[in-house]
Amino acid sequence: MTATAVSPSVVARTPAAAPAAAAAHFEAKLAFETDCADVWYATNHETKDFVLVDVRTPALFAAGHVPGAVNIPTRQLNEALLADYPAGTLFVVYCAGPHCNGSTKAALKLARLGRPVKEMIGGLTGWIDEGLGLARG
Repeated sequence: MTATAVSPSVVARTPAAAPAAAAAHFEAKLAFETDCADVWYATNHETKDFVLVDVRTPALFAAGHVPGAVNIPTRQLNEALLADYPAGTLFVVYCAGPHCNGSTKAALKLARLGRPVKEMIGGLTGWIDEGLGLARG
């Protein structure tokens, strides 16, 4: 009887990165994004050291948004609208959810304007999925 070689699963077929490379990757990833739970926790339990920006239209913002967010639609985002914020202000942007790239476009605009920025992954859909409340108006 001969031993049959077991082929690796589809998950293991491509080997995982070396731990040091994985640490560098995930550390870099966290420099670009945050999640709904962290935004909620920071807003409710820590010093809020960032500006949360809903980049959807004013009508969608009025229908329901993350409490404490300001509304600056992606297409309207420019240096003049940011003039009231000190240069080092961290902006956290979000849009409707994973199906929307408005927050990615806004993050790119902010970065090109020299502003620190992170994207809130999940957007409004993620916020709702976490069971967190919305503000209206």
